[in-house]
Amino acid sequence: MREKIRKLPLGLIILTILALTGFASVICRYLFGLGAVSNMSDGRGWGMWIGFDLYCGVALAAGGFTTAAIVYIFGGEKYHSVARPAILTAFLGYLLVILALLVDLGEPWYIWHAIIYWNIHSPLFEVAMCVMTYTFVLALEFSPAVFERLHWNVPLKIIHAIEIPLIILGICLSTLHQSSLGSMLLMMPTTLHPIWYTPILPILFYFSALAVGPAVVMFESTITGKSMGHEQNHEVMEGLGKIIPWILGIYLMLKVGDLLVRGNFGLVFTDFPHNILWWAEMLIGVILPIILFSIKKFRRSNTRLFWGAALVVLGLIINRFNVSLINLQMRPGYTYFPSWVEIATSVGLFADAMLVIWLAYKVFPMIKHSQHDSPTALKQD
Repeated sequence: MREKIRKLPLGLIILTILALTGFASVICRYLFGLGAVSNMSDGRGWGMWIGFDLYCGVALAAGGFTTAAIVYIFGGEKYHSVARPAILTAFLGYLLVILALLVDLGEPWYIWHAIIYWNIHSPLFEVAMCVMTYTFVLALEFSPAVFERLHWNVPLKIIHAIEIPLIILGICLSTLHQSSLGSMLLMMPTTLHPIWYTPILPILFYFSALAVGPAVVMFESTITGKSMGHEQNHEVMEGLGKIIPWILGIYLMLKVGDLLVRGNFGLVFTDFPHNILWWAEMLIGVILPIILFSIKKFRRSNTRLFWGAALVVLGLIINRFNVSLINLQMRPGYTYFPSWVEIATSVGLFADAMLVIWLAYKVFPMIKHSQHDSPTALKQD
């Protein structure tokens, strides 16, 4: 038994320990309640589980709809090899968002109320419906991998027949709820700091998700490639790297233009320490990646592309923490820093996703075939 454990990769052992710790944290939350295991209070509407698991998690799952759009809508045939991993990552991301919400909600057994009692004027209702529906769509988009593994040709043909409508539906749903997460913050004009509060928050959320989508695909593909012992196609990585600076450029113009129009641009130089946080997200996640990905020599190396993608991912995380946690004012007399149970739960959910991705590469055919391939050819693969 000890010899088998020694043969397991160290990273896999660490992920397993983190996942088990996270599971124990969830058990503690349900046994003792939110107050006993978290540092949340009436001073603020939410804590780390919403800031990280929801706001960051949904955005970091954007690789699913961006890659699907590139491959199926814009005809990027060379990106087929990363389409299925991107869809799996997005599917797991949304599942983990749902699990995190079940942990965060005070009475999670009422989560089904959103399906029955519609509040069409609430952006949270739109987010809930889109997330649930898009998770189901992602499950269908990934199902060909399962059908190919089981050699079920009939359901495989059915999924291929409706593949394009599914992709279009997924893109529409993602567009709606990626932007609606920003709409939720529009209800906090006096709570969110003026550097970040703006009527165009939904647009900024959408473009930041568009930019981080290819970056997440590059980041995840490199890690899985190294751990599974296969090299990622450089042409694919370079192609994704060429897309990123264009989207980030639009995002940068929107951010700066919005501050200028609202007369708040001076705050990014004078309002300490909030301006430091703004410059951190802009320099790390926007300006530096635009410069690096625009340099042809930089794009010649998969390693450099990986670290460039890591900057975009990190910048997105800083931005979401800025708008959903750090720069939201609290009621006087209250403070907040996540407890170890809150941190362990979020880390555990992330570890769960990484373990499932590792297992998927072992069990399913993860290299995406062309939609025009026949089921017979898929079976032979």
